[in-house]
Amino acid sequence: MKIGFIGLGIMGKPMSKNLLKAGYSLVVYNRSAQAVQELVELGATKAASPKEVAGQCEVVITMLPNSPEVKEVVLGPNGVLEGAQPGSILIDASSIAPGASQEIAAKLAQKGVRMLDAPVSGGEPKAINGTLAFMVGGSQADFDACFPIFEAMGSSAVLCGEVGAGNVTKLANQTIVAVNIAAISEALVLATKAGVDPERVYQAIRGGLAGSAVLDAKAPMIFKRTFDPGFRIDLHIKDLNNVLETGHTLGSALPLTAMVMEMMQALKINGLERADHSALVQFYEKLAHIEVK
Repeated sequence: MKIGFIGLGIMGKPMSKNLLKAGYSLVVYNRSAQAVQELVELGATKAASPKEVAGQCEVVITMLPNSPEVKEVVLGPNGVLEGAQPGSILIDASSIAPGASQEIAAKLAQKGVRMLDAPVSGGEPKAINGTLAFMVGGSQADFDACFPIFEAMGSSAVLCGEVGAGNVTKLANQTIVAVNIAAISEALVLATKAGVDPERVYQAIRGGLAGSAVLDAKAPMIFKRTFDPGFRIDLHIKDLNNVLETGHTLGSALPLTAMVMEMMQALKINGLERADHSALVQFYEKLAHIEVK
């Protein structure tokens, strides 16, 4: 099977590499020539446009920043829709608004092109080692057909419902992650302020009810003061914007999400928008006049 991949950023490039490792023939497109060249050297074929990618492939995967970029690449001039053949499948692994996924899927369907919205969780480390979690929206048949592709890039893939359900699930995921990091940061600053070693606090609680994958991933980064992403604050802000927009549209209150969003906005104002979201601890550190380490 020949797969197209559009968007070779912090997530897309390692995901593409894992597809090549799994033996898939890959056609790639990205605005940055350097990322394309790196994949070409590993065996991928370069395409000049999203249209050209879609014209050569049975399945096209997009991994882009947000809804406007996905719409442009898929529906715009020289986009995926112009080149795609009836019966082909678009897997959009971007984290975008659920309504945008449904809009794109409806326009693709007019040409007989199927779609799965399949955002991921795990950040760059899991993209590199091929253990991403895919949250998928679409038909059972399309999900089953693409399951081996998900297996090449991730450790789990769950069909959550029709198109749009994948991104609803991702929004829920991003809310839980954001609030969890805020709680971890608040607790570690409290321990430090009280004169208790925060790393020992972490070791004591990680095996109990407070333990979580987020705690194990982010607490060590905080202790080492390594805030290289990971998952950038500006991208988490983008996701929380989509959470709040969707919640407001549906009439679902999101007070904790809104609070963490304001914390992240404060960090962005202070120049930390490209830091890992574990840098949320610095919001609390500034208030407490202390540093966790």
